[in-house]
Amino acid sequence: MTLFDVVRNAILAGLGIQEMFKESLDNLVKKGELSESQGAKILKEWTEKADKTSEQLSKNISELVARTLEKMNLPTKDDIEKLNKEILSLSNRLSKLEGVKEEGQKE
Repeated sequence: MTLFDVVRNAILAGLGIQEMFKESLDNLVKKGELSESQGAKILKEWTEKADKTSEQLSKNISELVARTLEKMNLPTKDDIEKLNKEILSLSNRLSKLEGVKEEGQKE
């Protein structure tokens, strides 16, 4: 199971729980055990907490991926760009040196 699958399943489970919670509140309102305003307030508070939890989960996953990639010691895009610039610079210097050498051989 990939990280994507884990995140996807967590989101789907969260959506399922949210729907079940809303249905439970609706049933309590229908039975008269909660007023509509109480049900709406509870749902709003729960949704806000769920959103914060979801944001924290996303942040934690991002940090985990970043730490994992760092431990793998993979080159970053910046590292590769620096190497490409260095290669280009060395290639240009080599071309100039070869040009000088060729001129020296002609004489």
